[in-house]
Amino acid sequence: MSSLLRGLASAPVAARASTQNVPTPVAPAPVLRGRAAAPARRVSAPQPERRTVLSQVAAPESPATAGDVNITVDNTGDANYTVISVQAANKPGLLTSITALFRDLAVDVGKAVVEGDEAKINDKFYVRALSGGKLSSEKAADAVRALDVLLRSKPSSTDVSRPKFEAQGQSQSGKARLYTLMDTYMKNDVLSIQEDIVNHVEYTMARSRVNFDNFEAYQATSFSLRDRLIERWNDTQTWFKEKDPKRVYYLSMEFLMGRSLLNTLYNLDIKEAYAEALKELGYDLETLAELERDAALGNGGLGRLAACFLDSMATLNLPAWGYGIRYQYGMFRQTIQNGFQHEQPDYWLTFGNPWEIERLIVQYPIKFYGHVSVINEDGKQLFRWNAGETVTAVAYDNPIPGFGTRNCINLRLWAAKPAKEFDLEAFNTGDYVAAILSKQRAETLSSVLYPDDRTYEGKELRLKQQHFFVSATIQDCVRRFRDAHPDSWDEFPDKVAFQLNDTHPTIAVAELMRVLMDEHKMGWTKSWEICTKVFAFTNHTVLPEALERWPVPLIEKLLPRHMQIIYDINWRFLQTVRNKYGDDWERISRMSIIEEANGEKFVRMAYLAVVASHSVNGVAAIHSEIIKDTIFKEFYDLWPQKFQNKTNGVTQRRWLAFCNPPLRELITSKLGNDDWILHLDNLRELRKHADDPAFQEQWRAVKQSAKVKAAALIQRLTGVKVNTNAMFDIQVKRIHEYKRQLLNVMGIIYRYDQIKKMTPAQRKEVVPRVCVIGGKAAPGYEMAKRIIKLVCAVGDKINSDPDVGDLLKLIFVPDYNVSSAEVLIPATELSQHISTAGTEASGTSNMKFTMNGSLIIGTLDGANVEIAEEIGDENIFIFGAKAHEVSRLRAERRNLRTDDRFNHVVNMIRSGYFGWEDYFGPVMDAITTGGDYYLVANDFPAYVDMQAKADALYKNKAAWTRMSIMGTAGSGKFSTDRTIDEYAKEIWHAEPCAVPQPGAKAATGSQ
Repeated sequence: MSSLLRGLASAPVAARASTQNVPTPVAPAPVLRGRAAAPARRVSAPQPERRTVLSQVAAPESPATAGDVNITVDNTGDANYTVISVQAANKPGLLTSITALFRDLAVDVGKAVVEGDEAKINDKFYVRALSGGKLSSEKAADAVRALDVLLRSKPSSTDVSRPKFEAQGQSQSGKARLYTLMDTYMKNDVLSIQEDIVNHVEYTMARSRVNFDNFEAYQATSFSLRDRLIERWNDTQTWFKEKDPKRVYYLSMEFLMGRSLLNTLYNLDIKEAYAEALKELGYDLETLAELERDAALGNGGLGRLAACFLDSMATLNLPAWGYGIRYQYGMFRQTIQNGFQHEQPDYWLTFGNPWEIERLIVQYPIKFYGHVSVINEDGKQLFRWNAGETVTAVAYDNPIPGFGTRNCINLRLWAAKPAKEFDLEAFNTGDYVAAILSKQRAETLSSVLYPDDRTYEGKELRLKQQHFFVSATIQDCVRRFRDAHPDSWDEFPDKVAFQLNDTHPTIAVAELMRVLMDEHKMGWTKSWEICTKVFAFTNHTVLPEALERWPVPLIEKLLPRHMQIIYDINWRFLQTVRNKYGDDWERISRMSIIEEANGEKFVRMAYLAVVASHSVNGVAAIHSEIIKDTIFKEFYDLWPQKFQNKTNGVTQRRWLAFCNPPLRELITSKLGNDDWILHLDNLRELRKHADDPAFQEQWRAVKQSAKVKAAALIQRLTGVKVNTNAMFDIQVKRIHEYKRQLLNVMGIIYRYDQIKKMTPAQRKEVVPRVCVIGGKAAPGYEMAKRIIKLVCAVGDKINSDPDVGDLLKLIFVPDYNVSSAEVLIPATELSQHISTAGTEASGTSNMKFTMNGSLIIGTLDGANVEIAEEIGDENIFIFGAKAHEVSRLRAERRNLRTDDRFNHVVNMIRSGYFGWEDYFGPVMDAITTGGDYYLVANDFPAYVDMQAKADALYKNKAAWTRMSIMGTAGSGKFSTDRTIDEYAKEIWHAEPCAVPQPGAKAATGSQ
């Protein structure tokens, strides 16, 4: 390719085609390069005194002077440069294309004068040859011809113009110059992508562009993709600032994001271009994607829900941000050694995170300990918190792109840094440990998710974490509001909404009160009025013991000012209760934010959240009713208008369209379009095809391909080879007694025992099963760890038994995370959601499995209830006690005559059939003599019977496949797009704020 054609590579095809008769100037051999940088722009260039002589370098018939294009060359007016003046119609990316053309013509642009407007350009370029000196007449003529072709061409389809915004702190001329320099989005053609990747290899990573390995290719690819996110991120934040909408701030201790590379490529709709670009460079996109570490920012459903919410907020164009903590080591990396869980640090940040943007200029002081003093200022009594320790919160931003939109919102994570990095005085006196002590103490705050709180120090660290992240968040949000509204607090509730994701961020209530009263000198009444209008609370549990309580002495020591504020909130709240119910001291004691029991005082954080919030919601219909009848009953009686339901969902993009491409293609081909990726309700049209034999065959083929992929993952992680023709029966979730992995493994033991007793002829009738269990147990949760050991011990016995062979396998998948879920969920044929009725708030994995065509075996708990309503009771395997029966069954449990099958399984475990009988003793005690709080014995017979029904149905391929299709077809309700739309309309009262589409002129003013 000639250098001129190379220079026009970024110009439209029409422009390149018109250069066939243009002489090719001599130039250096072309090399891969990044997008050409425009020269520094000046309002005017120094002009020596002279008599200007314009030299028109073109033949009379040259098009350079015809129409709307005028190009002139002045070789005498400047002592050092040839001056080329260009007048033509403006179009996106024109300045970049002109400078790229000059560069490939071996012409150096020394300076430029840019004038004109959006419609026309009137630019002057001061140029000279790379070898030195002004351009020769021949060289100048070549430049004129090439410029003429470029200026007359139509805008390239790869030149996507960016919207224009109001200037922020710049003059109009400065704004125009800045916009012209970056008036188009980065190109997404294969060549441009390759150049961007190679540039990052050399300039960002300082590696050789001719020799870089797969991991370096992954990093460079990610950086190039982040560049594209940053363009959208900047435009989105600028648009929000210009329009000044009500903003939503989602506060969560967890954001289980998963990998970003493929998700971002899909959301930006450039996966195919990137795959081709990498293929031509000698790399495979899927291979590179596997090198990305999962972001260790969460553990289970709470964090995964928060991540799905961010995806839907961006897709629905809501002006929203997420706020959390940048955990250096995550919760932990789970390893299984001899069947026991071991916790290792998750070094996910060891090699950096190419998706985040460190914001060293965004930092806030976070206070702890100390004492509170009272001062008088201008006749007002004010409180001053004299902190005993201060750390610094530093922001790390993570762009979150929407699907089918230009909006890109933000997840801001806080990292803890010392206020004083290094104690040189201590170091110089030989006390080297003390010299770095403050640094270590500060960084501990953002090291680990959910530190073990069995000790006082663990409790203190958890509370410090919670205050650390909400204090930084409140300061950040207040600062942003004050930047836009420096003179009035009245608009704060109209511009700010805080959503508390469970009780962890609840200390934000006291922190906002402190900021308003102590730092902005606002009175109590006004401050409390603002607080009760901006906070909303989502509850995620029905278990009273799961509601956070902090010892009052701990808060008094760690956050003395906040404890004062909480006391004041509680006193005023209890006056409200007395006004309503009189001196009903028992009720007052039950409803008090401060709990007093056995001489100790605790702060009930959930009660503080309910009192301060204008909205309290559950996350499934049954859950929302249970909390109104149980843990928050008296608050519901007092404020029924506060309570509502918002059934959870998942994003169908990551959890169906992106993680299961074969199913995506099949659904799209059957529906005739892929609108369902944005409008999941469209899947209901699949019901029309559920009985179509040809479609069923295609459906089974898709499932089979997913099973093959999952089998490879299982073998890689565990070394166990599984039969891909067996039923894939999977339960993956946090290990907890109420989720009843124990019921599952006991059912597997019963199945194993039955197979062992069968004749060879009977075994031929058995439905083969691959049973997979995965999930983490909290480090301090001993019973959950024993259950993991039991699963592994039973699996070792079954998997090595030649009598069973491929009829049954049991695998525990270690370190279950988002990436493994994206492989296992599409492959699942039967998923287990078998919590004791009335204990699971919602669950979201059940929604993911249903979307991907898995059948559910489960209790009427959490979202299972609504899933059954949507897909039909005939398409789900429901068993077990109902929520309203649980209390009675617990009371009667001691008199229950347990099923013989249950007793036999218990005896097998107690007798040492699977070894470790002493270690498993407490597990068996809990479900026999220990009261069996989660009713494993009660539900065991119905569970085993329902499993037999699933076996029988699996043999009928047509019936099973029909149920699978009907499950996917009925999953439209369970999109977070629906959930977030309900939050926005009914809780936050926030409106979408969509960034203008490319080429549109952004409207001015504020809404």
